[in-house]
Amino acid sequence: MTQVTERGTPLSAAPRAGVRRRSPAAAACVVGGAVAAGLGLGFLAVLVIVLWISSPYPDSGPGGALHLAAGLWLLAHGTELVRYDTLSGVPAPVGMTPLLLVALPVLLMRRAARLGSGAAAEDDDEEVLPAGAVFSAVLCGYLAVGALVTVYAAGGPMSADPISAAWHIPLVAVLAAAGGVWGARGRPLGPLPSWLPWGVRRAVVRPRYALALRAGAGGSLVLLGGGALVVGASLAWHGAEVQASFLSLTGVWSGRFAVLLLALTLIPNAMVWGAAYALGPGFALGAEVTATPLGFPGAPGLPRFPLLAALPAEGSGTPLTWAVAGVPVVAGLAVGWFAVRRAREVSYGETALTAALGAVVCGLTMTGLAAAAAGPLGSRRLSEFGPVWWSVGVAAFAWTAVLAVPVAVAVHAWRTRPAIGPGGLDVDEAVAVDDGWHDSGVREIRWAALRKAAGALVPDMSTPVPPVVAAVPVVPEAVPAAPAAPVSAVPAVPAVPAGPAGPGRRAVTVVSGLDLDPGLLAPKPVPPAEPVSAPLAPPVVGARVLARRKSPPE
Repeated sequence: MTQVTERGTPLSAAPRAGVRRRSPAAAACVVGGAVAAGLGLGFLAVLVIVLWISSPYPDSGPGGALHLAAGLWLLAHGTELVRYDTLSGVPAPVGMTPLLLVALPVLLMRRAARLGSGAAAEDDDEEVLPAGAVFSAVLCGYLAVGALVTVYAAGGPMSADPISAAWHIPLVAVLAAAGGVWGARGRPLGPLPSWLPWGVRRAVVRPRYALALRAGAGGSLVLLGGGALVVGASLAWHGAEVQASFLSLTGVWSGRFAVLLLALTLIPNAMVWGAAYALGPGFALGAEVTATPLGFPGAPGLPRFPLLAALPAEGSGTPLTWAVAGVPVVAGLAVGWFAVRRAREVSYGETALTAALGAVVCGLTMTGLAAAAAGPLGSRRLSEFGPVWWSVGVAAFAWTAVLAVPVAVAVHAWRTRPAIGPGGLDVDEAVAVDDGWHDSGVREIRWAALRKAAGALVPDMSTPVPPVVAAVPVVPEAVPAAPAAPVSAVPAVPAVPAGPAGPGRRAVTVVSGLDLDPGLLAPKPVPPAEPVSAPLAPPVVGARVLARRKSPPE
């Protein structure tokens, strides 16, 4: 006897409890965050190496250039650097961040978050991660590279402060990643988290807060635009000094190109400085030295730089420097204008509160920008450099609140004013005014002109004529077997005479463009109705119809 053994398909082993399957989408998001950090670092490294190669007198080798690129990458996140090779031997902190340089890591991180949120959704076979998972994965990859760069920059000429790097890099990465994920999800404005108090969640959804954000953003943009205008006018006014400072720093084209790039990255900082100058607090140029519209005592220890050559002249303020007060005035007007809702049911108190909240938003925005645009450039005299953040915020709030509240109330009163009709009356009163077009006489003239132009298409409805009712004769078929019923004669309907003339018409208002032919208004004579004669054969009442019988068969 032969035994045959058949081998079947082996069954897959059951998954063990506690073992989680790895998600390829999450791994791709982690790699995307690391790539975003690497692209920013690589861009700065290439730029620094190109400048190092083109420099005729390089101070160090390619290792020093790479350490400098790592330091610039950390500085772009707001991390404070420390320079040890100084003439005095005292370490000099460098904490002023070029705001235009911040755009590089923000854009790359935001792009990585958007790609991580939308790449998996394009392919149905791949797993779609929730927003929180994408945010966490991208953030982990970016922060891992940031930690490595911080350690690497510690061995260069400009090392990073570990405490400053520990919170600046995560802050920039969190904000950029959150913006990227939110944009990839369609910018939803869903309900607030449930852990917030119910009163806060209910208050935030009111329209006043959206208007306050819009008004505060508008006021901040006006202040920044005014600051740019102030800086540009000062550069043009001190053009000769700026040119001399630029040419005296270096004589080779690579050095001048580096100075030009540094000046371009500091333009947003200069805009914030100009806004702080226009608001009144000004900006600090060292210990106990502040430039304000009221005066500038001078700062002899400043380094040579083209933007610093455009500072106002030493001495008391002049009417030209006082004229910068128009910038916060325009900002206050903008906040008041954008804080008004286009609705009549909004009260004046609600409008004033919205304008005040817009001023608060403007003050907070300028506070953050002033803190980001300032920082130390050295020790001792250069330890305080830039606008003081709290004074700029208070000044921005005070200027905009004082001007925005009355402007918002006035604009609301103007928009909700009653509409003015003819003769200076309101709409309700102007309805009762006879403006000539709706006069009864003018309406009759228009109707007569229309009837004359249309001919027989439009009937004459000037004098109504009652209809004439006439009896319709009914002649039934004669039935021989039916008895004759009594005949009742139908009386003739008397003619209805034409009605008397209507009441006296009102005075006719003459309107240009109408045919005022008197014959159009003359009533036409109505012919008398002819009497209706009696019918020739009276109707038969009570007739009986008999069924026809068939003849019997023969």
